[in-house]
Amino acid sequence: MRQITEPARKVDVVHETDVVVVGSGPGGLAAALAAARAGVSVALVERLGCFGGNITAVGVEGFAWYRHEATIEAGGIGREFEDRAREMGAAVPESQSLSYEIDSEGFKLVADRLVEEAGIRPMLHRQFVAPVMDGDRITGIVTESKAGREAILGKVVIDATGDADVAHRAGAPVNLTPRERMMAASVMFHLAGVDKRTFMEGVRADPQTYRDWGGGGEWTIETSGKEDDMFSPFIKKPFDRAIEEGLIPPHLNTIAGTWGAMHDSGELTYMNLIHLDGVDGTDPDSLTRGEMEGRRQAMLAIEALKRFMPGCAAARLRNFGMTIGIRDTRKLDAVYNMTERDVREQGRFGDSIGIYPEFIDGYGILILPTTGRYMQLPYRAMLPKKLRGLLVAGRSIGGDRIAHAATRNMSCCAVVGQGAGVAAAQAVRSGRDPAGIDLTAVQDELKRQGVRID
Repeated sequence: MRQITEPARKVDVVHETDVVVVGSGPGGLAAALAAARAGVSVALVERLGCFGGNITAVGVEGFAWYRHEATIEAGGIGREFEDRAREMGAAVPESQSLSYEIDSEGFKLVADRLVEEAGIRPMLHRQFVAPVMDGDRITGIVTESKAGREAILGKVVIDATGDADVAHRAGAPVNLTPRERMMAASVMFHLAGVDKRTFMEGVRADPQTYRDWGGGGEWTIETSGKEDDMFSPFIKKPFDRAIEEGLIPPHLNTIAGTWGAMHDSGELTYMNLIHLDGVDGTDPDSLTRGEMEGRRQAMLAIEALKRFMPGCAAARLRNFGMTIGIRDTRKLDAVYNMTERDVREQGRFGDSIGIYPEFIDGYGILILPTTGRYMQLPYRAMLPKKLRGLLVAGRSIGGDRIAHAATRNMSCCAVVGQGAGVAAAQAVRSGRDPAGIDLTAVQDELKRQGVRID
C-alpha cells in the first residue's frame, strides 16, 4: 500500500479533567453520569451531534424489550433512562413486554438534560483518533473536529466506543470477530402514514410468536422453548409474498423482523427489518456499502408493507437512523473474559458491579428472562491487559461469542457503563490505577446509586 508521511505537529490541550469518556451510547452515557455523581469531573466525547448512541443515532428504541413479570434487573441508570424518558414524554408502552419504548428523537433531549444536571462537560462532534500515552499508561485522547486536532487529558479514560477503538489503538489486546462470523448489521427506519386501527386489527387477526422467527437468514433461532408461544411483533409474511410476486429478489429472504410501537399519529417506529451480513464496523468502506445497501433494502421492505400489510397502504418513510447499527466488532481480551456458561448458568463473581437478567439475543439464540434467572457482571471484564489508566465499557467488554450475545444488549451496556464510571471515580479519588482500586468501595457507591450487584 502506498504511504505518505505526516509532518510532526503540536496539538493543543483543550481540556483537562478527571475522567474522559469516549463514546456516549448507553454504556458511555451511563459511565459519565455515574462518575460525575460519584464526585469527579467528567468530559463526555462523542463523534456525532447527540448523546445516546444506538438509541438516538441508530434508532433502536427497544431498550428493555426483554422485561417480563418475573424479570430481575440491576436498576440504576439504565432504568433511569426509561423512567426519565417517560417523564419527559419520550416513551410509549413497548409492544411485546412490560417495558416502555424510548423515542429515539425525544431521548436526545433526555440525554442532554441528564448531562447538564450532572455537570458533565459535553464534547460533541469530536472523533477519537489516537490515545495520549505515557509508557503503558493512557493519559488522554486526541480528537479531530472542525476545529482540527485537539487533545483532551484525563486521569482515567473509559473506552465506550463500542468497537474498543481506544483500547486497540493504545495497544491493549483485543479480538476482532472475523467478518464472516459477525452478527448482521441493521439499517433502522421509521414509517409515517400507517392506519393504526387497521394495522392492529391485522396483527390481532394473525398474531406472530417467537416460533415464527424461522425460515431463513437471520431468523432461524434456538430458544429455551418457553419463548415459543409468546407474542412477538414479528413481520415476515408480507416479504415472503413480495418475493413470490417478484417485488423482492429471492436472495433477500433476510428482510424480516420486528416493529416497535404503533403511535396514534400513524407513525410505526423502530422497524428492525434489514439485516446485512458481512458488514465490518471497523472498515469504513464496508460501512459505506452497508449504509447504501441497507437503505435500498429498506425501500423494498416499505413497498412490500404497502402492498401486503394491513394498514400500510399509505405508509411512507419518515426517517432512517443517522448511522447503521453495528452489533459485533472488536472485544477486549480482558483480565477476565466472560463465557457462555456465565450467561447461561447465572455466573456469580466476587467483583460484581451489577447484574443482568438471563437475556441472550444473537448468533441464532434467543432466551428471554421470564423466570427470574440472572447473572452477575465482573469488573475484570472491563480491565485491559498490559495497559494502565483505561477501562472498557459497553458491548466490547471481554467475553466469548455467546457471552457477547448477552452483554452487547443496550441495557447491559448501561449496567457495565455505570460500573466503569464509579470505578473510574474511585481510581481518581484514591490515586490508584483502575486495576488496583478497592472494589468494596465501588460496590458500596453502586448500591448508593441504586444498582443491584448481587
